[in-house]
Amino acid sequence: MQNMELCRAEQPGLSPAIRCELLPAFDRTDLESVRRAFQSATPCLLQQAWLDEEAPGFSPGVVRTGWRGSSLLVFAELMDTDIFNGATKLNQRTWELGDVFEMLLRSAEKESYVEFHVTPHNQRLQLRFADGRAAERARKMGSLEDVLVGGEAFHSVTWIEDRMCRWYVYAEIPAVAVCGSNESIENSQWRFSFGRYDCARGVKEPIISSTSPHAKPDFHRQHEWGVMTFKIR
Repeated sequence: MQNMELCRAEQPGLSPAIRCELLPAFDRTDLESVRRAFQSATPCLLQQAWLDEEAPGFSPGVVRTGWRGSSLLVFAELMDTDIFNGATKLNQRTWELGDVFEMLLRSAEKESYVEFHVTPHNQRLQLRFADGRAAERARKMGSLEDVLVGGEAFHSVTWIEDRMCRWYVYAEIPAVAVCGSNESIENSQWRFSFGRYDCARGVKEPIISSTSPHAKPDFHRQHEWGVMTFKIR
């Protein structure tokens, strides 16, 4: 994860605003090809804004975005000293089973939003909330039954480099999965937040982090999410 320190926000506490640019074609199955495609994309660092200092054991991560056609493209590079997750099929409670990369996305014009998880071994959790109240109801009830999304709502690929203590996520999220339509996303705006559950075997609580400057450790505080605008170079 090169030049990590150079990517830190110049104004801590402000929600990120990024220009999400059109990317060239690349081989999505090849890590080096993906890296090259995203190398000039705006980096968003995972942080713990609700803490005065990073938690002991915190491992850094950086997320970059781009777009092609009618899909948002996401590439996350995550440092991790114990890479694991016990999920074995779609829509398990991934955050309770180990390491997770999380994507929260919604159109700036709509209340509904999605929460997508990817594990190091590329298992997914797919949730859609009609609005913030639906998310709060699911949390209080302790049930995801009413908000699960079946099938392949988005495409993802993962890579693990155990010796380097790193894992990577590449994801393609079609506009229809977020906005409900396949219309062009050029010049449109989405709200976004990327988060992480970094777990270690034998440790009860995960270390969580987010690209949003959350005042409290709650990824669903939408007023603190960033804004991305889809542009052509």
